[in-house]
Amino acid sequence: MTGFSAQWLALREPADHRARDHALQTKVVTYLEGIARQRTTPVRLVDLGSGSGSNLRALAPQLPPAQHWTLVDYDPALLAAARATLTDWAEEVVASNVPHAPHAHDAAKTASSIEALSIIKNGKHITVDFRCEDLSENIEAVLSEPADLITAAAFFDLVAERWLKRFCHALSVPLYTVLTYDGIEKWSPSDPNDAAILNAFHHHQQTDKGFGAAAGPTAIGLMKGLLEQRDFEVLCALSPWKLSESDRTLIEQLAIGSAAAVSETGLVDAGIVSAWSLKRRQAQTCEIGHVDLFAIPQGR
Repeated sequence: MTGFSAQWLALREPADHRARDHALQTKVVTYLEGIARQRTTPVRLVDLGSGSGSNLRALAPQLPPAQHWTLVDYDPALLAAARATLTDWAEEVVASNVPHAPHAHDAAKTASSIEALSIIKNGKHITVDFRCEDLSENIEAVLSEPADLITAAAFFDLVAERWLKRFCHALSVPLYTVLTYDGIEKWSPSDPNDAAILNAFHHHQQTDKGFGAAAGPTAIGLMKGLLEQRDFEVLCALSPWKLSESDRTLIEQLAIGSAAAVSETGLVDAGIVSAWSLKRRQAQTCEIGHVDLFAIPQGR
């Protein structure tokens, strides 16, 4: 899977946390609180494509007091960054070398394995496992392990339609995924080349990110339809980034990254891309569309 730097993930984290739809998130929290009332063991969450742990930091403070997270990512450097960042984020580190929860791939562990972590934050006791896994190959194995919720952030637009079908077929527990890109962008002030740039960017977004040709902005609609076919109840809510002057560095990096992606396609003249990038780095506001999704199997 194509990697993302810890620096980029840290830069976008405040915008990601602001953008999440809180009404939908409340439904997720209520669901997990119901699970917690029925037993004494922690609620278990598996975070796919976890990066440096931003999804955990957004959601865990709202959840029941006892939680067990498994962060799954292809990049061991990002998992190491997640562990370090979570250690700094915690109010207390209860244990920094707690045993991993057993799973089917224990025999295949490599030197990239990262010791689990047990922390306290906002009165919550959070145990975190770190699992280095190629989700393009092993998603069925990951989904076969015990979990109360599968979650992900800014992930599903990177995967292929064929992989989405595999994922939805194997999913048997609720899914909460946030910040899936929906293809809508609004920059201010407008530029006559915005439409051509966006079209080329979408072309680039649908290149292979490690799972085959990526679904890009079509991913959320595909996933909703596939899960409804399996009798999941699917709830969706918009979660756009709304960036302004206080997000200047993020706007600049977004413009630079978008222009670089467009340049790789060759669909827009290089001079136009360069001029667009310069103007967009100075944009007053920027809105990038995303969708959050909560899907629950029938009878849950």
